[in-house]
Amino acid sequence: MKKILFCLTGALALFACKQPEPRKPISYSSGTFLKESVQRNKNIVQDEEKIIQNLIKKDTAHKYYQSDLGFWYKYDVAVPTDSLFPKKGDIVKLDFEIYDINNQLIYTKAETNPKVYAVDKQEIMIGLRHAIKLMHKGETVSFIFPSHMAYGYLGDKEKIGTNVPLICKVTLNDIKQE
Repeated sequence: MKKILFCLTGALALFACKQPEPRKPISYSSGTFLKESVQRNKNIVQDEEKIIQNLIKKDTAHKYYQSDLGFWYKYDVAVPTDSLFPKKGDIVKLDFEIYDINNQLIYTKAETNPKVYAVDKQEIMIGLRHAIKLMHKGETVSFIFPSHMAYGYLGDKEKIGTNVPLICKVTLNDIKQE
């Protein structure tokens, strides 16, 4: 009898101490949030595109070029005789200023960094990363970046707010090949 009671008690203890089944997270598969986010971003891009196109139309004194990556640029000082473009690993010396889309200065040359940049090996605004590779030594080029090529939805957390298209006036002073 003691053996049976002992076995029954042991079996009850085993079943009673069973770990509870963890709850599974609730997942929503409707994709509503994602669809709304995509649409919101498309609207931002379209609105910025209109603003940039209006800016370009007003500037009849310059010819603008559109990059394959969706930003625009004009040459303030062109050096067509040079054939060397910066490539990955090259060290470039540059100066640049950042303006808002209304051409109001945000950061002066003295306030911007880096002054020396290892192409594609250092962190820098994504638009500048690609723009520098379109320049020759000695050129000054004004680039118009939509916000997704500038500081995006976060801004720079100082002077540049959320989803702000920017104009960067860049002078490429030197290129040292890797």
